[in-house]
Amino acid sequence: MLRVSLLGEQVIADDTTGTVLTRSPRSVALVAHLVVHAGLAQPRRLLAGLFWPDSTDAQALTNLRRELHQLRRVVGDLPSLAVTGQDLCWRDTPSSRVDVREFDVAYRAALAAEDPGEAVAHAQAALAAYRGELLPGLADEWVLAARAELDRQCVELCDLICRSPAGDPAAALAAARRRIRLRPLEETGYRTLMGLQADAGDRAGAVSTYHRCASVLERELGVVPAEPTRAALRRLLARPGPEVRRAAAPGLVGRAAELARLGQRWHAAAAGRAGVVLVRGDAGVGKTRLVTELAGLAGAEGAVVATGRCFGSAGRLPLAPVADWLRTPAVQRAAASLEPEWRAEIDRLLPAARPAAGGHPTIDAWQRLRFFEGLARALTAGGRPVLLVLDNVQWCDEETLAFLAFGLGLLPDAPLLVAGTLRDGDLDPGVAAWTAQLRDDGKLSELPLRPFDAGGTALLGEAVAGRPLSASDRTLLHAATGGFPLYVVEALRTNASPPSGRLDGVLRARLEQPGPAAREVAGLAAAAGRDFTLELLTEASDLDADSVVEAVDELWRRRIVREVGGGYDFTHDLLREAAYQQVSPPRRWLLHRRLAQGLELLHAEDTDAVAAQLAEQYARGGRPDRAVEHYRRAAAVAARTFAHAEAIRLLKEALELVRARPASGNRDRAELEVLEALAGPLNAHRGYSSPELQHVLERSLALAEAGGSKESALTALLELWSSRFVQGRTAEAHQAAERALTLLVPGTSAAQSGSAHFIVAGSALSLGHDPAEALRHFELGAERTRGASSWPIGTRPDVHGPAWAAHAHWLLGHDDEAVASSTAAIALARRIEQPYSLAIALAYAGITHQMRRDRKALWAAVSELHALCDRYGFAYYREWALVLGGWARGGAAGLAAAQEGVANLKAEGAFARMPYWLALVADLADPAAARATLDAALAAGEARDDRWWLPEVLRLRAAHDADPVPRLRAAAELARVQGSVALRRRAEADLAVRLPS
Repeated sequence: MLRVSLLGEQVIADDTTGTVLTRSPRSVALVAHLVVHAGLAQPRRLLAGLFWPDSTDAQALTNLRRELHQLRRVVGDLPSLAVTGQDLCWRDTPSSRVDVREFDVAYRAALAAEDPGEAVAHAQAALAAYRGELLPGLADEWVLAARAELDRQCVELCDLICRSPAGDPAAALAAARRRIRLRPLEETGYRTLMGLQADAGDRAGAVSTYHRCASVLERELGVVPAEPTRAALRRLLARPGPEVRRAAAPGLVGRAAELARLGQRWHAAAAGRAGVVLVRGDAGVGKTRLVTELAGLAGAEGAVVATGRCFGSAGRLPLAPVADWLRTPAVQRAAASLEPEWRAEIDRLLPAARPAAGGHPTIDAWQRLRFFEGLARALTAGGRPVLLVLDNVQWCDEETLAFLAFGLGLLPDAPLLVAGTLRDGDLDPGVAAWTAQLRDDGKLSELPLRPFDAGGTALLGEAVAGRPLSASDRTLLHAATGGFPLYVVEALRTNASPPSGRLDGVLRARLEQPGPAAREVAGLAAAAGRDFTLELLTEASDLDADSVVEAVDELWRRRIVREVGGGYDFTHDLLREAAYQQVSPPRRWLLHRRLAQGLELLHAEDTDAVAAQLAEQYARGGRPDRAVEHYRRAAAVAARTFAHAEAIRLLKEALELVRARPASGNRDRAELEVLEALAGPLNAHRGYSSPELQHVLERSLALAEAGGSKESALTALLELWSSRFVQGRTAEAHQAAERALTLLVPGTSAAQSGSAHFIVAGSALSLGHDPAEALRHFELGAERTRGASSWPIGTRPDVHGPAWAAHAHWLLGHDDEAVASSTAAIALARRIEQPYSLAIALAYAGITHQMRRDRKALWAAVSELHALCDRYGFAYYREWALVLGGWARGGAAGLAAAQEGVANLKAEGAFARMPYWLALVADLADPAAARATLDAALAAGEARDDRWWLPEVLRLRAAHDADPVPRLRAAAELARVQGSVALRRRAEADLAVRLPS
């Protein structure tokens, strides 16, 4: 059975096995054209001209024959596809399932059915088949015509379900919402949904639907809802008297030059110069209004426009603006055409997906850039110019900034513009660094926005007041407001005459205009710290549901709040701040607690999406115990999308609350739990050598030992070894490893047991202990962790162990075994498809081949390692590639690369193997520099107990002595003591040259 999917995606697959046969856009589009015209023969010449309009007739026919040949080669003979020398035709057969045909059959059955229940059943079957628009991303004329007809039929089915007396109320509500998505500018759909919501007792939802309708019509068409829609609202609110009109919104005034500049930057981006434009200025200067106008212009030109906002509250979600962009219907439709592996990356971010936890943040970190690539592909999948609006960049999370920088680097020629607003003032260091980097890369345009002059202030004032202003009023208005648009608008909405006080006083007066219930609801909404829903306010408020609905409607009509994405938000952040300031501190405490309880009730089945909000609300509501619980949960959610910086921030908030508790065993246990959760994100974000990670692990170990938790102590020791070892504290690392070994008991997990043996092997080898003993532990580590699902030390001992064991084999003089062990590690890393593990295997293979002096094999390993590190951002192993590659290349360029790698390692605080790295640099340097570098290597080895390569350093240093024999003898003796056969042979060979006897 063949399955042809044309609605929402483009694929031809084997319906029995699920195997994708083809996603070729041309092949699928050809089948789609025939399916749309099922039963009607399509002449070959017509099809050739349609699909290859720029080719000659003969060439177009040749192209069609080639496409048919390719299609048959992939999917075999299609009984549904009738092919003659003159034409092609699609006929429905039992051997094929086509979603467009299934939709059409169900659509016709629904219209033909006489029984209402049967009609609804057929309509629902048709809507189930309609999983998205026809061939998303294609804009050929025949596609647009067919897509419009299918869209019309879908709307007709939605209306049928909504008006049917036999329908399921839940299905009718779903159909009404779907109709609005299909026809967002038709008021009929909104009225239908309002009526269904009212019938279901959801008065709040019906009022929200009206607000959404009015907002869409105002934004897109500049009109208010028609009388039937307004009458429906009056009935809902039981308002018998005259209609209370919403305050008028002035159009854009006095910003023609600035809008023209934005338009120029937009058209440059739409032509293939991706970038960022930031509208900068003080709060209330009109940044958001200007960017909103640009969004309207871009949308009118056919661009995909998606909007996201950042909030200053601590309860933010990492990548929340990106999630908002991805929820935009046009983006969703285009993303449906992506390959499944890229759609899986998108699913990591959207709430429906709950991916399982990986083995360790460090191992899984490589997936971050692939995840970012999936998001970037989704946002640009439609082939149309894309405008991404990002409001309040000054509060943007680190992950969103990192994603944008990555996306612009990945797709520099995409028709993409990010238009952001940035409030001037003290910027977060991350935002400042991001803007500086974009500026240096030539990807950032900045538009400073200043307050109006007297003339501009007067124009805006008259637009708001709806009447001319006298000369004295104009002068007073500009003097009082300083030309800030927000001040002008809010002042004249508060009072018909120009203001005499400061902006904060004007905003307070504005918030005094509504009735008592609306003022109370405004305070509750402000405590939420971000956008909110009527359902949340109803759950958290003392008022009854009807009073909350009427209060929000009043705030909306007065333009204190606005409808946003199915919820509400204040029209300006300064209004939110003013509303919050008007709530007394004791009252705030109560509001935060009620909001937290409301969020838990509304999201009882899945609190992940609001975990950060819950944490903040409970923290500000005097429930630190609950806040800590949700901070930890929010950090785990952040880590799932590789937002390790955000996870660190959340866990530090939890840590601060825990440490504020009175000293007790329970407090220590809670602190240990938070610290254990913090170690992984710190490692992934800042690296093994981070002093902060070291402090966290040492504190974890102290708490675990004080509390008698051997399992936690073992976990801390395993991770502490990694930190100490990379820092170059080899002896201390080995102490941690030996202590870990003593904690192994029969119930210890295989992952922990194997990791303990692995770390003992690694530090023992580096200390210059017997390589044979190290090999035994490497083998135990690999054996016990083979097939494990988690790895406490951040690497897989079944890969890392054999890769490192190759060095022990070589030191023992077993060259073939060294190569075999290294090769096996690389093979396993490739088989499990983990780039981080492959980077480790290649890096250690590089050292193996360098010790063997096999430059060809070394260069092959290092070249692949370099590409891997560049692709996935493996900074630590990138430095290895620089040093090893520099040694393999030789000459001045090789020396510069090796020196750069060593300098980077030192800057990162990664001093492990420093004597080895310095010896490679010395091998490339002139004699004087080499001698100094080797002396530094000897000193580093002694100071950090990094002794495994010291025999070779001594041998190399001897070449610069007047009498090399003493140092060569010392090298041979040290190699003998350490059991290093290969290095002893090298030293003895040099001695043989000096002392032939």
